[in-house]
Amino acid sequence: MAANAQLPKTLQEVLIRASTASGPQLVQMVQNPWVRKAVFHEVEKMLMTGLRESRSDPDKLPGIEDDRTAMSLAIMGSLERALAEKRISEGYLRTILQILVKTLFMEGGDTAKVEQFRATYGMRSPSFLLLSPSKACNLHCTGCYADSTEQPKTLAWSIVDRMVDEARDLWGDRFFVISGGEPFAYRSEGKDLIDLIEKHPDCFFMAYTNSTLITDPISQRLSKAGNLLLCISVEGWRERTDERRGKGVFDKVLESMSRLRRDGVPFGVSLTGTRYNAEEILSEEFIDFFIQQGALFAWLFQYMPIGRAFTLDLMVTPQQRAWMWHRSWEIIRERRFFIADFWNHGTACDGCLSAGGHGAGGYFYVDWNGAMTPCVFMPYSPVNIQDIYARGGNLNDVWQEPFFRSVRQWQLDYKKETRNGLAPCPNRDHHAELEALIRKYEPEPTDANAAETLTDPAYTNGLVAYNREFEDITNGIWQNYYIHRAVPSNNKMADLPDLPAAGGKDGEDQIEENEPVAAG
Repeated sequence: MAANAQLPKTLQEVLIRASTASGPQLVQMVQNPWVRKAVFHEVEKMLMTGLRESRSDPDKLPGIEDDRTAMSLAIMGSLERALAEKRISEGYLRTILQILVKTLFMEGGDTAKVEQFRATYGMRSPSFLLLSPSKACNLHCTGCYADSTEQPKTLAWSIVDRMVDEARDLWGDRFFVISGGEPFAYRSEGKDLIDLIEKHPDCFFMAYTNSTLITDPISQRLSKAGNLLLCISVEGWRERTDERRGKGVFDKVLESMSRLRRDGVPFGVSLTGTRYNAEEILSEEFIDFFIQQGALFAWLFQYMPIGRAFTLDLMVTPQQRAWMWHRSWEIIRERRFFIADFWNHGTACDGCLSAGGHGAGGYFYVDWNGAMTPCVFMPYSPVNIQDIYARGGNLNDVWQEPFFRSVRQWQLDYKKETRNGLAPCPNRDHHAELEALIRKYEPEPTDANAAETLTDPAYTNGLVAYNREFEDITNGIWQNYYIHRAVPSNNKMADLPDLPAAGGKDGEDQIEENEPVAAG
């Protein structure tokens, strides 16, 4: 059923009117508190109705439906705050309504192309691409997953542009994620990142950035284009961020956020969780501070031992990770602030999304050399997009690569067997199984660091032990809260379950050892 079939007719009419309104009319509609509250009230009512109806479907797990509803409500809450505080420019208002709301939500995206792909390949097409077009970066962060450098290794503009065109034309994609390196350091064939988003006004982009290259002219150009959402990296308070990213970076981030607020450019924060900052970045004070700075959302990436000077010692402990799962859902439910944990929130997106996904949407990653991998955190590539294009192929040839097919089959089997949905990652959570696929299909490591992980028994044994300990902690939650849980009599979301030894000794010790450093 298309998403718009669930929307009341009056709400559909309001959203369509808004998406086609002139600039002044659009701003007037959005700033009208009655209209805004009525729209969000109807959407919330629709979400809760969907939750109640899901309770009678034996194929739907109640805990998963709770998570998806809570995440949707948090997205709505974050957007409502931004609109109420007038933090979104006219250019972004129009793009959000035309692309995200009307095209993707109400119309279900480019359904003709999605269905054409399904008819050919028997599965839904990938829902987005993640591109790192340049390894260049003006910073030198400790433990960088990309092992970035000032030397400009870049993927040619013509190839990046072609990939966006093909993903839209072959897969029906309208959403693209840009990483790096530093996206704003990208230069190729006289073009930069903003040239890319301006050339594709019918698409929406999200970029992970350190923000230190965002000048006044760039901020104003973004405001006018209206189709690039920024995720700004911080590691914690000033001391923690400057320790990893360089002296003065925290203050430069705040300066960039000030520019973006002034120009109505929406942004969030990107957080890398380690055993030394996990509690800090999920503290009430930290979340409050960045909401006050104007952050609409947060993406949380637990440190993954790949890239520059990789080490298992920086990973959050299994006990901390379980605590982060519980704490992040508290924030989502109680604050209605959208925070997505790349590893802990698989229940909200049908599990692992790598290698194009297993039928509910997913993605591929391409780096500055053109290497295509299942995921940005799975640095093993069976094919290079430049080679695909040189022999007359396209992105559909990437989809059919045997290694990628094997990852998708692993995902399907994992879901069919109802294995622990809190540990869905083939690399971080089931490393031995991924290594078996790598030995069978022999994809190329994308750099020397990735190659080293395949020959280091301590790395393999450490991750396997980590996998086992985390599943021991969370298997009971998966079984009792997600699968065999009784549905509340009022059909509302159930309370979050208690953690076994909540936080864990390591987590408790970490709080004592790493008291937050004041923002000022």
